[in-house]
Amino acid sequence: MDDHIHGRGTSLNPPNRFERIHVAPDPDTFDPDQPPPKTEYFWDDTKSIISWNDSPDLYFNAAINPYRGCEHGCVYCYARPFHEFLGYSAGLDFETKIHVKRNAAELLRRELMKPSWQPQVISISGVTDPYQPVEAKLRVTRSLLEVLAEFRNPVGVITKNALITRDIDLLSDLARHGAAGAAVSITTLREDVARVLEPRTSTIQKRFDAVRQLSQAGIPVSVMLAPIIPGLTDEDIPGLVARAAQAGAKRVTLLPVRLPHAVGPIFEQWLETHFPGHKEKVLRRIRETRGGELNDGRFKSRMTGQGTRADHLHELFHVAVHKHGLNTDRAEWSAAAFRRPGETRGMFG
Repeated sequence: MDDHIHGRGTSLNPPNRFERIHVAPDPDTFDPDQPPPKTEYFWDDTKSIISWNDSPDLYFNAAINPYRGCEHGCVYCYARPFHEFLGYSAGLDFETKIHVKRNAAELLRRELMKPSWQPQVISISGVTDPYQPVEAKLRVTRSLLEVLAEFRNPVGVITKNALITRDIDLLSDLARHGAAGAAVSITTLREDVARVLEPRTSTIQKRFDAVRQLSQAGIPVSVMLAPIIPGLTDEDIPGLVARAAQAGAKRVTLLPVRLPHAVGPIFEQWLETHFPGHKEKVLRRIRETRGGELNDGRFKSRMTGQGTRADHLHELFHVAVHKHGLNTDRAEWSAAAFRRPGETRGMFG
């Protein structure tokens, strides 16, 4: 029985790995006429806003995630298991129960005002998308950018939503000081695939349009082919790189899909629902890039995959990158213009 919920990445709510009790719905009581679950929002009055990492895979050590959970509903999202720390499921709960850090800007200002703060790149976000649909109303991400622009602290923004263009004024102001960069994630060239793979993201065309607008505004922008799913979207690699170059991106990156914890079963069910004829091939090829598993969380290899299949993906990617003259310069941020409101520089620096 197809119990797919239109507009959602998954209908499943698998058990939370940290909970002993799990309530499972009766599979024979699914009602196709039942209204789909609405997204719920909860205020998250966190006491700290910057999270830190020491991963060799990332270009940043400091990150801010304005939202916990993500309404975009990307079925493959590696962030889904983070929702289990809140007592939810990595499945439907992840995309329907969203925690909003409403005091994010206030907390960030407090951090940047500390004499101990060392100006450095802050990533927004790194886990869940900072421009998911509710951001158009709540403007939490914009409030963070307003603070960062005031302090001229470097920032890198990652999103799948064209809503980022709303904040071109702030990002371009930072970019004039070498203190801003943006990355737009685009996974496929086929809109029919995107609508079920990542149902509440911006359309592919709108995302490429966002890349063009960011580039024209002088904001260094890259396109992330993230994630590429072998056996399903890998054939789009050359076309994605070509369109990224046409839109004005100077850099592109590729990340093969990885499916940690509950994301594996969620993705398997998604394949069975939407691409049953591709299911076994896709799962086999993912395992070929992940040492026989659906996930490899080790540093370095988690971002690249391993084995002949992964090598083929990267070779296809690098040929396209070379053809279009991309990735010739490293992404650079500068904290030289950092300032604190109320401070004055000495006459002699």
